[in-house]
Amino acid sequence: MDHPSPKSVLIVDDSRVSRLLIRSLILAQFPHWTVTEAASGDEALALAAARPFDYCTMDINMPGLQGTEATEQLLKMQPTVRVALFSANIQESQQIRATQLGAQFVAKPVTPKSVALALAYFQG
Repeated sequence: MDHPSPKSVLIVDDSRVSRLLIRSLILAQFPHWTVTEAASGDEALALAAARPFDYCTMDINMPGLQGTEATEQLLKMQPTVRVALFSANIQESQQIRATQLGAQFVAKPVTPKSVALALAYFQG
C-alpha cells in the first residue's frame, strides 16, 4: 500500500483536554503524522519559527495572543500552512475573520465531527 508522506500538525489550544482530544482523533486516522502541541498563540509562533508545519488547529479565544492574531502571524511565517480556527464563539464576525485569513472556521466543542471537518479542509 502506498502511503502519502506523513504530515505535521500544530495543535494550539489553551485547554489541555481539547489538545488531547484533537491529537487522539487525528492520530486515530493518521498514525504516521507528527503532532506538536502549544498552549498559547505565543508558544505556537515560537514553535513555527523553529520548524514548518503542514496543518494547524488554532483555538480563537486564548489568554494573551488571540488565535486570529496568531494565525495571521503564522501565515506570514509559513504561507502554505492550512489553518482550522476552532471557536465556541460562532458569531458571524468570527467566521468572516477566519475566511479573511484564508482559514477554515470550525465550531467547538471539539468532537469527532468537528475534527473531521478540519481534516477534510486540510486534505482538500
